[in-house]
Amino acid sequence: MPPAPASSAADQLPVRAAAVWAALDPLVGGDPLRVLDVGGGTGNSAVRLARLGHDVTVVDPSADALATLTRRADTAGVGARVHGVQGDGDLLHEVLPGAGGGGYDLALCHAVLEVVDDPAATLGELGRALRPGGTASVATANRAGAVLSRAVSGHPVEALSLLEDRDPAPRRASRPARRRFTPADLLALVEAAGLRPGSWRGVAVVADLLDMAPGDPASGADPEAVRRLELALAATSPYRDVAAGVHLLATRP
Repeated sequence: MPPAPASSAADQLPVRAAAVWAALDPLVGGDPLRVLDVGGGTGNSAVRLARLGHDVTVVDPSADALATLTRRADTAGVGARVHGVQGDGDLLHEVLPGAGGGGYDLALCHAVLEVVDDPAATLGELGRALRPGGTASVATANRAGAVLSRAVSGHPVEALSLLEDRDPAPRRASRPARRRFTPADLLALVEAAGLRPGSWRGVAVVADLLDMAPGDPASGADPEAVRRLELALAATSPYRDVAAGVHLLATRP
């Protein structure tokens, strides 16, 4: 028998994701939606949304990740509502027939802009895949949070490099450095994609700092208390300004 549907998108989520799903809950707690998850990989978001009754298409360049997505969806009893498509976010019009004409109610772009070749092109494709009035959920790494985390973990040289928007490890042999964005950077990208952004929220204001602090004090922290604190700080400056990530919802006019 398939598992019972989740009562909320935020059920059993890591504390660090609390702010993102608190923002999404009002959107995904009602009628079934057509959802596009760009770079959704192994289905952390897709399976959760499918259990809430939504139809989710995941576009990801990794065949291995999509295979894991299929197994997870089938195990959760929602395989019929989760569809994996191999491809890149900046080429949605090629891998999703008709995507350029809209049709999706909600599109997720979480932890993707940091690694794609062209963040602006990816957001442009995402916006065109939405129906008029549809919503984009965009979450990225926050430069200020990256600076603070490197400093707290004992890497001041890397922290200074990030502050100055330089690669903190220029001699790495493999993948290029992940981008970090300021809230202003993200807002500008979203607006350039033809989307109307709402207010931004901080993601993991304290959760990551608790995990990395010496002596691991997070082991003694009440997860629900940390979750409540995260939600209280997510929309409040100056705390949100130094969060690990930035999240916002934007609509297609």
